[in-house]
Amino acid sequence: MLQALVVAVLVAGCFLYAAWALMPASARKRIATLLLARPLPAFVAEALRPHAAGASGCGCAGCELSAKPKAVGPRATPITFHQRRQR
Repeated sequence: MLQALVVAVLVAGCFLYAAWALMPASARKRIATLLLARPLPAFVAEALRPHAAGASGCGCAGCELSAKPKAVGPRATPITFHQRRQR
């Protein structure tokens, strides 16, 4: 009985995780906004806030803005072509 309960909780958790991960960003934003209107534990509210405020659609929360661009220098590597040996 306990084993079936544990399996049911794990399957339900995996289903919710997969549904959240595969859901479009607009649906995630709407659900997060609706859930934040309710009283939630602090750790749940903190996890939902970036999804409710995110407008980029990637769930990245602006990490691409903070990343430094790679320096593109004049160092170009020449391409070398080698002939095949005739058999």
